[in-house]
Amino acid sequence: MSPSETDDFDPEAPEEREIGREMVDQSTGLGSVMAHLYRGEMSRVTMWRQRMDESTKWAVTVISAVLVYAFSSSGTSPAILLAGMVVTVVFLVIEARRYRDYDVYRSRARMIEENLFANALDPTAGVEHYDWREELSDDYRHPKLKIPAREALGRRLRRIYLPLLVVLLVAWVFRITALSSSPVIEAAAVGSIPGLAVLGVVGVFCLGAVVLTFWPQNRRAKGERTETDLGEWKEND
Repeated sequence: MSPSETDDFDPEAPEEREIGREMVDQSTGLGSVMAHLYRGEMSRVTMWRQRMDESTKWAVTVISAVLVYAFSSSGTSPAILLAGMVVTVVFLVIEARRYRDYDVYRSRARMIEENLFANALDPTAGVEHYDWREELSDDYRHPKLKIPAREALGRRLRRIYLPLLVVLLVAWVFRITALSSSPVIEAAAVGSIPGLAVLGVVGVFCLGAVVLTFWPQNRRAKGERTETDLGEWKEND
């Protein structure tokens, strides 16, 4: 391509952004490249989705083992349940980091689906993003994370980890109240750390987890379906 042709290229021009129509009308080299590109992005999405599932499985396994051990005998220290919370938070942080990486490739795949394949299936609807080719090209040149760490933590808490932490919290409260002959403050003590201090730390931690989960914020993750997205799929007239 000559320098003059490069300078004249406009990725937002209708004939350039709506390459889905071109893929249907005629077989093009660009269409073949985009098909392979999409296949590669979906492979990355699947790989990172599996990594996230693995951290979730390990978190559930560890929590199950902690619960079994904590209630195996009356002499077991309730502190093991607090240790389980700490380990769960570690898995939460790991999964939130993986979720941010997963979102990079998921966002690219959705960009291609919205503006290439959807346009190929119905060219009359145009494309979702006029500058989609430019945005996708820039993201390949300069890859960036799409969502902040706080949103990733909040989304993983809301979908998986908050219920797991609630299970551990309920088990800990039950362990230091119903299954302990000592006063609650004494039963909550961990070694030389007073029970009142432990109760305070646990309370602050739980409040922080709830705030992080439900604090309103602008949604940065784009292209994902939500629980309220209900479509009329394959409806018969």
